Amino acid sequence: MAMGETVFDLVVIGAGPGGYVAAIRASQLGMKAAIVERDQLGGICLNWGCIPSKSLLKAAEVYRMVKDASDFGISCDNVRFDFAKVMKRSRDVSGRIVKGVEFLMKKNGITVFQGTGALEAPGVLTVAPRAGGPPQRVRSKRFVIATGARPRPLPGLTVDGKNLLDSTGALSLTELPARAVIVGGGAIGIEFAYFWSTFGCKVTVLEMMPHILPLEDDEIAETLTKSLVRSGIDIITGARVQGTAVKKGQVEVTFDRGKGAEVVSADKCLVAVGVTGNVEGLGLEKLGVTVERGFVKTGDHYRTSNPDIFAIGDVSGPPLLAHVASHEAICAVEGMLEPGRPPRIDITNFPSCTYCQPQVASVGLTERAAKEQGYKLKIGRFPFRVLGKAIAAGETEGMVKLVFDAKYGELLGAHIIGHAATEQIHELGIARTLEATYKEILHTIHAHPTLSEAIMEAAGNAYGEAVHL
Repeated sequence: MAMGETVFDLVVIGAGPGGYVAAIRASQLGMKAAIVERDQLGGICLNWGCIPSKSLLKAAEVYRMVKDASDFGISCDNVRFDFAKVMKRSRDVSGRIVKGVEFLMKKNGITVFQGTGALEAPGVLTVAPRAGGPPQRVRSKRFVIATGARPRPLPGLTVDGKNLLDSTGALSLTELPARAVIVGGGAIGIEFAYFWSTFGCKVTVLEMMPHILPLEDDEIAETLTKSLVRSGIDIITGARVQGTAVKKGQVEVTFDRGKGAEVVSADKCLVAVGVTGNVEGLGLEKLGVTVERGFVKTGDHYRTSNPDIFAIGDVSGPPLLAHVASHEAICAVEGMLEPGRPPRIDITNFPSCTYCQPQVASVGLTERAAKEQGYKLKIGRFPFRVLGKAIAAGETEGMVKLVFDAKYGELLGAHIIGHAATEQIHELGIARTLEATYKEILHTIHAHPTLSEAIMEAAGNAYGEAVHL
């Protein structure tokens, strides 16, 4: 049967926060754009990642707030939760946002192919429709690979969807496990630890590195660890997982932290370590696209080794963040039409956020990284426990930590642990973009009373000018 054929200026493979943003920006710039998605628009982030998990974390925050309402003089008796309803709400939230993406595709005149795409020849892609039927041939001047990543299989940690779960499996549960082991203390692992623990699950986190959130500042990670341990979560660092076994419906996880083999048992084990790019079956090898260590290799403007093919988001490697993918999408599309544009974003200047309570957010260099790069530092800290708004709100955990270059006063890195940290970090991202020094931050008048006053005070603390500490 003859295949239909359509010609586009740009075809994007993958409709996650990188892919659909690339298609929209292309359309805005006058390009005839299409997108190919084998599953749901919005990708993992909107369907099985960022969005539904934040719905669950908000539910945990509300539950904690209601239980602690007596601190504010408010009585709430017989506080209960319905775990199945909590989980259902997260699915409903995702569905609503996916419909929003569908609307954006129509609004911007973007053709959506529901199916699996594969590059066949220069300028040619075939799509195997999800609903079945003959493949469609699509022609385009350029392509963007935005297929994301998936959990990387690890020896002894084979996800079965029943006892051993990945994040998608954890988001599909309708019953709260009584006990859970989480392998991996990165953002995903810690968010699920907080969520399950808040509702009464006994959680153990196993992290191979010296501290949880290995990419965050050491001091901030240590502060979070103390908070989570106080809440009842067991955190074991320096733990190398050796294998798992399922016995009588229980998962036994064997690990070694330098003391010989130890075993922890649970109802569920969440595997939250390691990902690899979705590079298989795309026909990349046919068109000379280089893949290294499971990710597509890219250069200026996120162009691959084939000048007509670009790759953005998780499929092109770290940082594996939805907002980075969206920004890369815009840089890639604009770079196609204006090769003289700045080729890349500053990969050290993106916000990293973990949405447990207290939240953790950062941008730029950690104290350790700045020292390793040879900087002489001025460090400013300001704890929320002495801040008027934090005391009034009952959210006194945590602090703001700012890392400055002692020579010029430039802000090298910013780190916040505390309530609404993920909402406060962007001020510091703008400061780094504008190459602000401590003086600009200190002399920017911050409204009182707000949590963000801690940012101003931390800048002052670095140079002995903090007023309230």
